[in-house]
Amino acid sequence: MNIAHTRAFNALVFLMLLVFSLLTMSGAHADQTEASKEQQMRQQTQPLNNAPVWRGVASGQENFTTTKGRETGVLIQKSGQEWRLIRNEMIVKYGGWIVALTFLAIVAVFLIKGPVKLPEARTGKLIERFTSAERMAHWTMAFSFVALGVTGLILIFGKYVLAPVFGLTLFSWLAAFSKTVHNFVGPLFAVSIIVFFVMYVKDNMPEKSDMQWLLKGGGLFGHAPAGRFNMGEKVWFWGGVTFLGIAVSFTGFILDFPNFDQTRLTMQQAHIVHASAALVFITMSLGHIYIGSIGMEGALEAMRDGYVDETWAKAHHEEWFNDIKSGKVSAIRSKEGGATLGSQVYQP
Repeated sequence: MNIAHTRAFNALVFLMLLVFSLLTMSGAHADQTEASKEQQMRQQTQPLNNAPVWRGVASGQENFTTTKGRETGVLIQKSGQEWRLIRNEMIVKYGGWIVALTFLAIVAVFLIKGPVKLPEARTGKLIERFTSAERMAHWTMAFSFVALGVTGLILIFGKYVLAPVFGLTLFSWLAAFSKTVHNFVGPLFAVSIIVFFVMYVKDNMPEKSDMQWLLKGGGLFGHAPAGRFNMGEKVWFWGGVTFLGIAVSFTGFILDFPNFDQTRLTMQQAHIVHASAALVFITMSLGHIYIGSIGMEGALEAMRDGYVDETWAKAHHEEWFNDIKSGKVSAIRSKEGGATLGSQVYQP
């Protein structure tokens, strides 16, 4: 009796499933038929209007394709439009203004205030500030950064600034060249950051004088003592070179090597971070380049030749100079420096 009941129950369940499947298929067929009729009517009133087809294409859903891979079945990715709007309406517009206004502000400071001069005459006694290895690491990073910065600015702003002046043909050549330079110099810059960090991190750690340097406005409101590197240089080292350098390098590798099978969304997100961080990086670098070149007397000599005068060290890095004066730190950082300076070496 139980076996008979079980068989009857199973038959009933099977019948219900069969009826449900038939109803579902008939409903789907009816919907498909209705959609087909609607499309036929649309073709009569609006020839070549394939709205349902393009709604399906733009839905972002993956469909069939003979090419196998991630997102190969998605013809139109909807987030691409959002990325384009963020790039053109936010990054290009506001980033461009920030870089331009910063540059104009630095030009105004130079024209009104002029470079920072030494408070006293030079003594002719020299201190080795940077070794040849430290300078090589700096200039490798600096030149690769400038190459990336210039080509990056061309790629992001060239269409609006250079194309109307030089024409689309010449600009297209320049853009293609800039893209190639950008792609190949990027990995070199990433490696140079690592080398630079290892060489300079020891003297960029926080010190007691850092807060005093900030309160003095870096010398704007009185003498601001500092160690080998002042607080401004440390902000550049940690915020610029380290944090932003890692950000642009990591996202740059994602954009440089799409063969790692990244999705389009990953590439778009990486580009937004890359472009935003790069523009902030460039903005910060303008101040660093200005102070290290024409904005401060003797600063360029330090990184070009490796040596600074006693007067310069006392004026801008007094605590570092006091350590040298007391014998805590040597005035010569390398054998090469001692051989080069000879009798010009500062003697405590």
